[in-house]
This record gives sequence, C-alpha cells and structure tokens, in this order.
Amino acid sequence: MTEPRYDVIAIGNAIVDVMSPCTEELIDELDLNKGGMTLVDEDGAQRLYEAMGPAREISGGSAANTLAGMSALGAQCAFVGQVAKDQLGDVFTHDIRAVGIDFDTPSRAGQPSTARCLIFVTPDGERTMNTSLGASQFLPAAAIDDDLIRSTKVLFLEGYLWDPAEPREAMKRAIQVARDAGVKIAFATCADFCVHMHGKDFRALINDGLIDILFVNEEEAGILEGSDPDTAFESLASDVPLVVMTRGGDGAVAARGDERAKVSPEPVEKVQDLTGAGDLFAAGFLSGYCREASLEESLIRGAVAAGEVISHWGARPEADLQALVAKRLG
Repeated sequence: MTEPRYDVIAIGNAIVDVMSPCTEELIDELDLNKGGMTLVDEDGAQRLYEAMGPAREISGGSAANTLAGMSALGAQCAFVGQVAKDQLGDVFTHDIRAVGIDFDTPSRAGQPSTARCLIFVTPDGERTMNTSLGASQFLPAAAIDDDLIRSTKVLFLEGYLWDPAEPREAMKRAIQVARDAGVKIAFATCADFCVHMHGKDFRALINDGLIDILFVNEEEAGILEGSDPDTAFESLASDVPLVVMTRGGDGAVAARGDERAKVSPEPVEKVQDLTGAGDLFAAGFLSGYCREASLEESLIRGAVAAGEVISHWGARPEADLQALVAKRLG
C-alpha cells in the first residue's frame, strides 16, 4: 500500500486575524462578548476596526492555525479554504504557503472580501473575537478534489465552517470521499455557539460513525451531551474512537476505547494571548497521532504547542516547536 502523501488535510475558514490590545473598558463600551467569538457582518466589522487601536494582521483561521503548528512539527499538510481576490486574500495565501502548507483553492472574484477576525486582547491575555466570514462561507463542493482527500492520513474539519450552507455541503462531500478511502476523519467543535447551533448535526456525524477523532473543550462537551463535562467526556468516549477534551488551566484528557490519559498545561512565564491555544493543542496532538505515538505523548505534544502559542501574540507558532517537544519528551 502506498504511503499517503499528507499527514493531514484540513478544510476550514481562510481568515486574516486583525489583533489589537485593548482595555476592559473598551470591551464594555463596545458591548462585546468577552472571551467569546461573535459573527459580524462587513459593516459591523468596519465599525469595530475603526474602534481598534494599533493592530497587527496575522493569518489565522482555526484549522489553518492547526496546520501551521503541524507543519512546524514536521508534518506534511494541505489546506482547503476560500479567499477572495483581494489584499487580505493575498496575505493569507502567502502566509500559509510560506510555512510549507500546500494551498491551491482558487480565489473567488467579487464580493464579499476575504474573511477577517477582529481580535481585542485584554491585559489578562483573553481574546474577544469578532469574525466577518466574508468569502470563506462560499467554499463550494466543487473545490473538493477527491484525489487530494484520498492522499492523506487524516482529514481535519473545522466546526466553525459547518455554519454556512455551501461549505457544509463541501465538507459532507469530503467526509464521504474520506470514509470510502479509509481516511481517518478528525472534527473540532471549535466554540460553544457552534455546538448550540449545530449540536444535532455533530451528534448525527458521531452516531453515523463518521468521526474518528473528536476535539472539544469541556464546555463544548457539556453542551453537546447535555451534562457536566466529566460525564460528557465519558459519553463521547463510548461513541467516538478517540476523544480529546481540553480543560483550560486543568490541561487536557484523551480517551481511546478503555484507555485514558491526561496532561497538565505547560508552564508559561506570562500568558500574552490565548488566541489559537486550542488550535495548536490539536496540532501537537495530531503530530503525535500521525507518528502512532501514545496518547500520553500526543497530549504532551499538544500541551507544548499550546503553551508556546499563548506566550506571544498571534495564533501561529514562533519558536522551534520540534526543539521544544524534544526537550519536553527528554
């Protein structure tokens, strides 16, 4: 059997993050959902952008951030997502290719513009995200290359992208291609509002045996199962072959059949920005999974990657993740 070309191919939102420090007072003044992710239209995005202080533009998107972490850990990755033919689309395309990720989805002409996420970061490192999905919500099923999907070990799907109808159909097609080809399917629920809105769909994917690896945080797990996080984790573990649940300051746990493992967070001198912590945790964990590492080692890899990304601004790694993992594993 031919070895797959890629470790992970991800389908997700192609977003450029616009990040700015702010005060608690500004969060209140703008009536923002602190620590959450809120969808806004293009007019709303412009209003918030004008209220921002000096900002940095850094390519983001949950699944794309995960791939950036995986690429930094030596994995071979490709991304499928929709940008527009505009300046931010060029920024996203350059950035993702520059870190060694294959990205060949054709740009979309006309409006709306490339997606952007306006992130207000308070002194405690908490990030308040306001996302204008723009072109990313128009990823067509025709953008799914069946041969590309068949060429990977893992297909990774971003729960955020389940909301718009067109990319949802694209992901459904990719799921079927992957399942027929024996490709493992990983799914990240991404946010509590995603589970509130689409929990029935996510549960249907689980019940139909279409998710092999599930990434949730404890709040999302509780909403999905309608119970406390610990009960929800065990419930999900009985239905999904591999479940990974992050627990913020309490680390993370994983379950595979009867096997359980847990990890504490990596010590960080100062938390600068929590953006991308879950994305990079998934990156580290999947880098272990693709190497057939133990659950414990995979969790450690996740904790190291998450610890690195919260130590600086932005949701993409800046330090040598392979060196950090090697040091941690001894």
